[in-house]
Amino acid sequence: MALKLETFSNADLKGGWRPGNNAGGHSLFKALGHPMAARLGQALFEACLNDGPIAIYDPRGVAIAFDALFGISRCGIEGIFVQRVEDQGTDILGHRARLVNELPRSAAKTLLVLSFDAARLTGQLQPLLPKGMAVRSLDEMRISPDMLTNPGNYTDPLNFATNFALFRDIAGKDAGSGLHTTLTTANYWGLHGAENPGLWLCLFDAHGNVLAEWNETLPQTGALIRIDSRAVRERFRLGDFCGSLFMHAVRLAGHDIVKYALDIHGEGGRALSCSHDANAWPADFYAGMPAPHNGESLILHIQNSHPAPIPAGAIGLGLMGGDAVSRLDVEIAPFATYSLDVAQLLPQARWPDQIEIHAGKYFVRPRYETVLKDGRRRMAHANVERTDLKPDPDIPGLAASMGKAYLMPLPVPPLTQFSSLMLPAPMATGQTELPLRAELYDASGEKVAAHFMGRLQRRDSVPLIIDDWLKQSGAKLASGFGHVEFLYDFRDGGEADGWLHALGKFTLRASGHAAETIFGAHIYNVPVIYKDEPQSYTNAPPGLTTRLFLRLGQNLGVKMDALCHLIYPASLPWHEKSSTQIILHDGAGQVVTQKQAAIACSGSLFWRYSEMFDAGERKAAGADAYIIVRDTSCRLFGFHGLMQGKTSFSLDHMFGF
Repeated sequence: MALKLETFSNADLKGGWRPGNNAGGHSLFKALGHPMAARLGQALFEACLNDGPIAIYDPRGVAIAFDALFGISRCGIEGIFVQRVEDQGTDILGHRARLVNELPRSAAKTLLVLSFDAARLTGQLQPLLPKGMAVRSLDEMRISPDMLTNPGNYTDPLNFATNFALFRDIAGKDAGSGLHTTLTTANYWGLHGAENPGLWLCLFDAHGNVLAEWNETLPQTGALIRIDSRAVRERFRLGDFCGSLFMHAVRLAGHDIVKYALDIHGEGGRALSCSHDANAWPADFYAGMPAPHNGESLILHIQNSHPAPIPAGAIGLGLMGGDAVSRLDVEIAPFATYSLDVAQLLPQARWPDQIEIHAGKYFVRPRYETVLKDGRRRMAHANVERTDLKPDPDIPGLAASMGKAYLMPLPVPPLTQFSSLMLPAPMATGQTELPLRAELYDASGEKVAAHFMGRLQRRDSVPLIIDDWLKQSGAKLASGFGHVEFLYDFRDGGEADGWLHALGKFTLRASGHAAETIFGAHIYNVPVIYKDEPQSYTNAPPGLTTRLFLRLGQNLGVKMDALCHLIYPASLPWHEKSSTQIILHDGAGQVVTQKQAAIACSGSLFWRYSEMFDAGERKAAGADAYIIVRDTSCRLFGFHGLMQGKTSFSLDHMFGF
């Protein structure tokens, strides 16, 4: 029942593109499903329904995608015509495709040309059109020209830098019980040459109804961008809402992904979570969502990312490694958000089970929320489970040239304040096993312990609890904090594909508040290249430099301190010390001051905003301050979060521009 949309193309993959890079995937489905275009697409469909029978000319292979979103197959179709001889006779929407040179024999009243920028095509068709046949095209769905970076190529990915955020504002019945959302990013498109970028925003409620539409003129290059649910609520005089915020960055340069940090916070301190951009393209499967402990409720927020309903039964949940799938027998309206209590489908699922989400390309990477009986809650996201990967027989041999090669680092924040555990997570449908070793590093870069986890099978879910590991091994973290690296280990054989993921779960000892984050392996800090690794987010590999964004949360309306854990992973020994600049900016993007840090190779640095910068520096930076972590000597991997005293905290991995 998967939606028949191509959200990224084979050409993307052959070119070295991987989900999560600065390429937002296939742009056609974004052009068709854009909320502004979708209204025009519905009008186009209704016109074809009334003007039938119609003929369809499909030179670009768009018919199946257009039908998935608008149901064009419900119209009276006299025939479907193609341009390529190789496509003649293929089945398209139940019709045998005919070559377009047969068009003169068509009895249709209307020809629908399934292409944007269709003028050249329609001009070519003039000698073939039967007398009186009207011609329509997807150009009737075009959004306003002033929203386009490249008007001459409508489906240029830079024209559709779009994303979704889970956006919620709940006033709460009692003082301190509300929930709010703050989205933070910066005008990084200006850094790449965009002269007049902006944001078009559309807020949908849980039923898919539009609550508000508006344009944001972006501030000067490098300046902070903040969208606060409380301000939106007040501006548009809204009640409580929990839905999708659709964002379209327009007239931009450099990146066709809208990157952001998302803070979900409550007035009483019992709710504090951070997440990040949702990946702009829907996937078939998501994984890495852990089952709840006893006494916890697990809510999966399903954000329909299309102008077509999700059919009842199209979405399912199953335990990782199992065959059974429980289906949600509920239809979800276009652009609606459905908050599913996982126990409704998987009542027996318990930690450390992992849950596989059968998404069918209906929604972007979803957030899940864990709610405790005492009202504490935390939110994190599942991750894209790849369907295109196969085991790579060359990975075991990479050690000769790339040392540890693929590694997945996760932080171990100060042991006196936090407990930590890690959970390896299958993240590709072809992963039947994970042959793994874990290594524990002190902040100084010293490896203090190693643990062979074996050839974990897909159904296995084996948490690595840092307190227990230290106790059993007798190892110590002299610095009080450090990090763990998960590595492939083939001592007993096994296979790998490079798409190794692990979940980190961290708990504040003082209160029991927890945070979760998940990420995948890369090859770090070697000068040679294997496929697209070491990955670079702005240039061709190898990626050997760092630019990370750290929002500071001083503008959330409650007293917060920001925390950051920077890790210097290296597949082979690289520079002995990093040369890291921690650059404090004010809300206008101007540099206030900066600090220099030297992190040991295979080491880490944990710090807080209140400790790194003094009161005068913080005052000068103001409430909309942010930090860029810059290093031209090595690639760092970072985690950031917020601390609300000893009550709650958040933690997620950082992103760069």
